[in-house]
Amino acid sequence: MTAINPVTDLARDGEIAVITLNSPPVNALSGQVRDGLAEAFRQAIADGTAKAIVLICAGKTFIAGADISEFGKPMTGTSLFDLEQIIENAPKPVVAAIHGTALGGGLEVALCAHYRVAVPSAKCGLPEVNIGLLPGAGGTQRLPRIVGVEAALDMVTSGKHVNAKKCLETGLIDTLAPEDGLRATAIEFAKTVVAENRPLKKVRENNAKVEAARGKPEIFAEFRKTNARKFRGFLAPEYNIRCIEAAVNLPFDDGLKAERKMFMELMTGPQSAAQRYVFFAERQVWKLPDIADDTPEIPVKKVGVIGAGTMGGGIAMNFLNAGIAVTIVETSEEALTRGLAIIRRNYENTARKGRMTMADVEKRMGLLTGTLDMNALADCDLVIEAVFERMDIKKEVFGKLDAIVKQGAILASNTSYLNVDEIAASTKRPEYVLGLHFFSPANVMRLLEVVRGAKTAKPVIATAMKTAKRIGKIAALVGVCHGFVGNRMLAQRQREANKLVLEGAMPWDVDRVLYDFGLPMGPFAMSDLAGLDIGWVKEKTSSSTLREILCEMDRRGQKTGAGFYDYDENRKATPSPVTEKIITEFRAKQGITPRKISDEEILERCIYPMINEGAKILEEGKAIRASDIDIVWINGYGWPVYRGGPMYYGDSIGLDKVLAKMRAWHASMGADFKPAALLEKLVAEGKTFRDLK
Repeated sequence: MTAINPVTDLARDGEIAVITLNSPPVNALSGQVRDGLAEAFRQAIADGTAKAIVLICAGKTFIAGADISEFGKPMTGTSLFDLEQIIENAPKPVVAAIHGTALGGGLEVALCAHYRVAVPSAKCGLPEVNIGLLPGAGGTQRLPRIVGVEAALDMVTSGKHVNAKKCLETGLIDTLAPEDGLRATAIEFAKTVVAENRPLKKVRENNAKVEAARGKPEIFAEFRKTNARKFRGFLAPEYNIRCIEAAVNLPFDDGLKAERKMFMELMTGPQSAAQRYVFFAERQVWKLPDIADDTPEIPVKKVGVIGAGTMGGGIAMNFLNAGIAVTIVETSEEALTRGLAIIRRNYENTARKGRMTMADVEKRMGLLTGTLDMNALADCDLVIEAVFERMDIKKEVFGKLDAIVKQGAILASNTSYLNVDEIAASTKRPEYVLGLHFFSPANVMRLLEVVRGAKTAKPVIATAMKTAKRIGKIAALVGVCHGFVGNRMLAQRQREANKLVLEGAMPWDVDRVLYDFGLPMGPFAMSDLAGLDIGWVKEKTSSSTLREILCEMDRRGQKTGAGFYDYDENRKATPSPVTEKIITEFRAKQGITPRKISDEEILERCIYPMINEGAKILEEGKAIRASDIDIVWINGYGWPVYRGGPMYYGDSIGLDKVLAKMRAWHASMGADFKPAALLEKLVAEGKTFRDLK
């Protein structure tokens, strides 16, 4: 065996040259990797006694993509294009041996080999769309030539990882190897290729599948139409589609040029920059400065959930999905039966869609126990309370749990606003109490705010974060304050949205502006969806707000067919003349003369106070990093990932601009707009939120 460089070796197995890449953790295509591979292929090609070449990777995976840390920096070493040309134009067969994942640039390299062998557990994909890019090294030109246009469109716009069985069916790989026999199988396959004098199959020359789609623009039109909602606001999916169109309509080399041009437009544009920021932020959020990686973890083998309603049932499903036993407690047989039935129905609906089997349904339901007896939680390792959002009720529940649940177990509240320290004080173990704020629907939404109390022990926090990862959540550690991070900032937006309507905008104006900005829905559509009567008490209503008046008229949102909007039988919303009349009359009673409000003002009034509140949250140490706040908003509230989160957005438009507006509004409209001291400090020093350490 010859060491080509620190990450690449070249060896011989009879007449087969074997190039082994070993660049942990994922064999990413760094400059050193590209250089090593290029030199190894040159030497193997020059070796007249080597009849074929096998490329294989050490460690847990094949090449899992580009080295994203090199993005935006001057390129060093062999270019990926040059490496691909060396492989594709090799005068002897090249076989790529795939295990783990062949992703992005890794799959593009494999597509330049003449043959591909994979183990059954391997997966292939082009996930660049997830960071606002497209495959920039021929992936959009080669992939449709091998798997077909429709399959290629799906892969490049979804970024999905395709399993080896499907890859074999589409021709992306040529044969499967036993899980423990990849190297031997790839070498034997290479020997067979040599013995049978098989051709050097260059994917770039295989035009049959792209020619079959030529002159059929309806393929692309229908794909765009089908996915319009999913792709809304994103540039990368559209650019990926255009590249596949280029593969169909242009010669290969011209298609490559089109791909490169569009790749560079995305790479240098704001959306990919934001999405790459989010990529790193999602990894950074798990890093807790004062909690070491080796902090002891409390084993979580059994979980208790109090409340079988929408939140409690959704929370339980997360743990059942991870194979963790759950005991769920309710106060009445009727509520318990209903809650268990909804969980089962949710699973059965998933099975009907083909995303799990009925055996999976029964396995999950077999882990679930329903009871009316809180004493059944005594042996749980973690108990999560999901009862009504009232402090007196929560304190009563925690007092009972403290007397029942074994010592050393964690007690968590699913509160979305309330003081976790006050809840913890109702127990004799405040160090084992914290908040676990799941977002609704809890079995779908990725975000989990882990709320650290003043006395919460470090092993409890470490356990909560690791458990969050185990159940498929992205967790952000936050401090105790009203609304924590997400809802505290949301309150700023809701307040300004309501004020804008009083001042002259209509609810659908505000919603339209925020929807066009990229949010899934505006505040008034969201209120209608949730129900305007949440927290409304009929006996105490006084027509003092627009919401109260609407509820008094039984316009309580989608569930009653009317709220801020009118709804048809399919719950399709239309602006309501009734609501408009109510608003007009309410303004008159308040002595307000409505004014014309621009879309720009609506956006700034809704977003800038959120950014300012985020600065206050950082000042107070209620979030560790600005990027953690962005993760909360992207995963909990649907903030468009291509805008990077509210704090990133503030940096991108200029904190000086945000501060100038806040100061002007503070002078004209009062204390709601008082600039955060941190915002003023950063502007004075010419820094951004990303400069904070």
